[in-house]
Amino acid sequence: MKKLIKTIPPLLVLLLAVTARAPAAAQDGTTLISYKGNGSYMLVEKSDLRRYDNDKYTGLQSREVQSFIRQTEGSSAEAGSLFYDGSFFVVQETKRNTRAVRQGISTSIPSSFKITADGNLVMLEDNGYPSFRSFPAYPRQRIAIGDSWQCRGERAVDPLGNGQISRMPMLVEYTYLRDDSYNGSPVYVLKAQWATRYGVSYIDPEGDPELKSAQGKHDATILVSKESGNAIVVRDIVDEYFVYEDGRKVALKGTISLFTKYPPAYDRGKLIHALQRAAIVSPEKAQELARADGAGSSGKNGSRQPAASSSSSAGGSKAAAQAALSGKGLAIAVDNTADGIRLTMQNLQFKPDSAELLPAEQARLDALVGVLKEAPESRFLVEGHTASTGNPDGELRLSVERARAVAEALVRRGIPAEQFICTGCGGTRPLADNSTPEGMARNRRVEITILE
Repeated sequence: MKKLIKTIPPLLVLLLAVTARAPAAAQDGTTLISYKGNGSYMLVEKSDLRRYDNDKYTGLQSREVQSFIRQTEGSSAEAGSLFYDGSFFVVQETKRNTRAVRQGISTSIPSSFKITADGNLVMLEDNGYPSFRSFPAYPRQRIAIGDSWQCRGERAVDPLGNGQISRMPMLVEYTYLRDDSYNGSPVYVLKAQWATRYGVSYIDPEGDPELKSAQGKHDATILVSKESGNAIVVRDIVDEYFVYEDGRKVALKGTISLFTKYPPAYDRGKLIHALQRAAIVSPEKAQELARADGAGSSGKNGSRQPAASSSSSAGGSKAAAQAALSGKGLAIAVDNTADGIRLTMQNLQFKPDSAELLPAEQARLDALVGVLKEAPESRFLVEGHTASTGNPDGELRLSVERARAVAEALVRRGIPAEQFICTGCGGTRPLADNSTPEGMARNRRVEITILE
C-alpha cells in the first residue's frame, strides 16, 4: 500500500466515473473543479513508445490496456470510503515494428483499491494496474485561468514487460490553461508536468530489484468536463530512460493516452423477451427485470429503454413460460445488478477437477447464445466460481479456466471472442454453505454480466 497526498478524492487516472457538477464560474472568473466516484465504467490506456536499448532504436512498443471497474460494498467498518474492483486486460501489443494483435477472449488482471473519506487512494490488490494513480488531482480552492497547483500521485511501470512492477512517486504541477469544447461539450483544458526521479531518494522495496534508477520528463494535456468534473482525455508526452544493475539502459519516448468510456446501451426490452423465449425467465420475472430498469426511465447512460411486455405471448410459448415458472427450466438465474443484467449458470457440470464442460451443458449454452446476441456491441464479464475445498490457489486457477471454457463454448456458437472478459474468484464468494453437497453445487457456477 502506498501513502498518497491528501487532496479531494483522486481521479485515479479516470478510475472514478464522475457525476458531480462543477459550480459555474464566479464573477471574478474563478471556478471550482470537483467530482466524486459513482458506478461502473471502463478505463482505456493506449501507449505508443519508441524503445531504445543502450541508445540503439529497437522498435515501437505499443499496447492498449482496457479495464472494467466496478464499485463494491467494501468494509462496513470504514464509513465514507469507496471500494472498487478492476479487471484489466491487454488487448493489443506491438514490438520491434512487427504488429502482433492480441484478439479474442481476454483473461483479466485483477486489481482492487479504496478511496478513503479524506481522499487518500490505497491499493488493496496491486498487480500494476491502473498504471497511474491519483492523477489528475484538483485543488480544493477555486481557480482561474493561469493558476497552478501541485499534487502528488504515483505511477506503476514495467519497462521490460517482464511482470516486474515498480511504483514511482510523481509530484505533478498542474496549470489551468483555458476553456474549450470537446465533442460539442465544454471542457477545462489543464496542463500537467512532472519529472521522473527514481533511485535517488526513493526505491520501491517491492519493485524490480534490477531497476537501479530512472529519469525523464512528462508533459500532459488534460480535458476536464465542465459539467461533471470528469477528466475525459489525458495525453502524456513521455521521454524517460531506465538503468538496470547490469548496466543496461532502456529509453522510452512517445505518448500515453488515457480516457474513460462506458459500455454501450442495449435494448433491454428485446433482451428480456429473448430470456422469455428461451424459458430462462417467467413473464413475472421479466416484469421484475423491466421494473428494476425503471420501465423506460433514463439509465446511467442517459438512454431510455423500453419495458418488456406483460403478456406471456410476448415472451414465447406457453410451455416455455410454464417451464420457467416451475423452476424446472435451464437453471439460469437472472438478476439486475449495478453493472448490468447478470446470468448465472448454476451447478455447472464439468469433468472432475477440470474445465471441460460435460455434454449435458449444451442446451444451456445454446439458450444463452440467443440472449447474448441481443447485445451485439456489449462486453460480457464472465466470472468463474468454485466450491471451497481448502485449496485457494487451485480454486482460483480452476475458476478462471472454467470461465474461459464457457466463453470459448459461446464463441464456437457465434458470439465474437472480443466481447468476453474472463476472470475467476475461486471459492471466495460462496452463495451457500460448502459443508453440504447442495451448497457446493450452488457455489459451482459461472456468472455472465452484460455490461452497461
